[in-house]
Amino acid sequence: MKKIIFLLFISFSVVSQEKIDTIIQPKRDTIFIAKDSIKTPIKKEFFTDNDLKKIDSLLVEEKFNSALIDTLEYVIDDKDIIGNTNRVLTTDLLKTRLTKLNKNTPFNLAFNPALEKVINSYLLYRRKYYPALMAKAKYYFPMFEQYLDQFDIPLEMKYLAIVESALKPRARSRVGASGLWQFMYGTGKQFDLKVSSYVDERYNPEKATIAACKYLSQLYKIFGDWDLALAAYNSGPGNVSKAIKRSGGYKNYWNIRPYLPRETAGYVPAFYATMYIFEHANEHQIYSKLPKFFNFQTDTVHIKRTISFDQISEMINLDDNVLSFLNPSYKLDIIPYIKERNYALRLPSNKIIEFLDKEKQIYALADADDAKREKPLPKYFEMDKRIRYKVKNGDYLGKIANKFGVRISSIKRWNRLKSSRLKIGQRLYIFPKRIPVSSRKSSK
Repeated sequence: MKKIIFLLFISFSVVSQEKIDTIIQPKRDTIFIAKDSIKTPIKKEFFTDNDLKKIDSLLVEEKFNSALIDTLEYVIDDKDIIGNTNRVLTTDLLKTRLTKLNKNTPFNLAFNPALEKVINSYLLYRRKYYPALMAKAKYYFPMFEQYLDQFDIPLEMKYLAIVESALKPRARSRVGASGLWQFMYGTGKQFDLKVSSYVDERYNPEKATIAACKYLSQLYKIFGDWDLALAAYNSGPGNVSKAIKRSGGYKNYWNIRPYLPRETAGYVPAFYATMYIFEHANEHQIYSKLPKFFNFQTDTVHIKRTISFDQISEMINLDDNVLSFLNPSYKLDIIPYIKERNYALRLPSNKIIEFLDKEKQIYALADADDAKREKPLPKYFEMDKRIRYKVKNGDYLGKIANKFGVRISSIKRWNRLKSSRLKIGQRLYIFPKRIPVSSRKSSK
């Protein structure tokens, strides 16, 4: 079965081809996007110099820095919509629907040709993906909405996870952004998403959603605008701040768009298009598949020893794929027992009683499997903990950096090295992002 990659980003070449970034200013109080004689008025609002200074101070206060913030580098490759001029719905109908949506959302959903092209393209070429995607949404959206409401974030922000990951809890980009909300290691760590040899909390739907809410709240605090917060979530708040300044201080996303990184130019329109399609799915005869589970049909139980998915599956007759779907943060399909972490197992509600009834048998099976195991399980190890590494013959900084998944510059900074020269037997402090197999010590 072929693996289908759900791409939700419009090619920048499409946008530039249509020249919708060309903005004319006929009057002092309004601007218009020039395209096919369609004039969409946008209030001409600017950040003052004091506003920009406040943004800069907040970036420092929140420990954001455009040179340091981890951002996702999207691969923009949407060849099937390049040059597309076909339409699924008329411009007038789309204008009417967007106007209605715009009245009920804090996002700027005013009509413009770029957004029209994205929406028509998704309806033409992405239609077959939506039924399965909507089934996943029935599982995740209630949980998203719970935390979005708790953090006073617009509930429509739930669509951001679709743009980020197509609701794949174990999604991982080529640069390492992971989970439903696509956190890089450093950003995830900043928002208390821990990574260990067994667990990656960026893949934990609930914990990652809380982290995304915290991040979005901070971005809104900085920019005071949800569209700009979206752009900053993608490219980093420092890049959005630069784009605002380069645009002459514009507040509106569409006005700073030409000054944003290439991938972000298609990011916010993809969010708007996703919101439109979900809100008007019935009108386009797009219907959800039946979800495997609703979130309320699951529950959690805390374990009392390290156990694996296959041991659980064998004892309570539950498919491994179900366990993986409900517990995506366990990288090795093993739930480690760590007292201070208190890791839990999520199961279908109708399996909780059976698990508790057979809990002792499951632990006995785990004991028997451990006794027969030729190699013991890897030692539990948190990636953000410092280790001391002894330089061996043949080691050099690049080799050590690659081994632990860190940068050469970081190793030099941690150890105050003025050069790249190393001596055999020298001790280095390392904050590893991964543990090489050769460095894992057997657990007792």
